[in-house]
Amino acid sequence: MRTPFSIGGFLLPALLAVASASAFAAPPAATADGALVGANGMSLYVFDRDAAGKSACNGPCATNWPPLMAPAGAAADGDWTVIARDDGSRQWAYKGKPLYFWSKDQKAGDHSGDGFNGLWHLARP
Repeated sequence: MRTPFSIGGFLLPALLAVASASAFAAPPAATADGALVGANGMSLYVFDRDAAGKSACNGPCATNWPPLMAPAGAAADGDWTVIARDDGSRQWAYKGKPLYFWSKDQKAGDHSGDGFNGLWHLARP
């Protein structure tokens, strides 16, 4: 028997829950001016001292370079992967390189961290 809140025999709340979980787990894949940006439009960076799939930026480093955190339901998709950080949290990586924001960038389009100490670079697709 169909109810007013069913679609093709499925309850609408169940359908919405699945759709929401899928959208929540999608990797941030936006680009602006040839660089990767987070959902907030802020530039993303990579760190030369990171090994593939492993962040070397923890503690005070992560205060200045906040990781692009991945939600609990996040999963690898193409060039996008999720890595475990030293504190057990999860972080997005692109082509094996963990991604970070720079705390000194003030607005979308800023990229003042590019080339910082010769170790930080804009993340590019």
